[in-house]
Amino acid sequence: MAGIVASGRWSHHAGPVPLTPRERDILDFERSWWTEPGPKADSIRERFELSAARYYEILGRLVDDGDALAYDPLLVRRLRRMRDERRRIRFEGRSVRERRGR
Repeated sequence: MAGIVASGRWSHHAGPVPLTPRERDILDFERSWWTEPGPKADSIRERFELSAARYYEILGRLVDDGDALAYDPLLVRRLRRMRDERRRIRFEGRSVRERRGR
């Protein structure tokens, strides 16, 4: 059965689809981007030829990908925790405003 798997990669079969070299490179970069000279967005543009928005879109999908978790469990779990914390803060902020009648 062909289809798009959770990571957005195309699969001609129902089995798991391994990470592409580019996806592994994105995870490797995210693990150590602060060692790059200059702003992160500039490094993303130069290294991947992507806008920062597109990079984060791909990274967001990778965070939920089991193959990415298997490739770098510490990084993916850290990114999941950070994402969950941002969501929690956004939700709590919204609920506080709603309680104040705004």
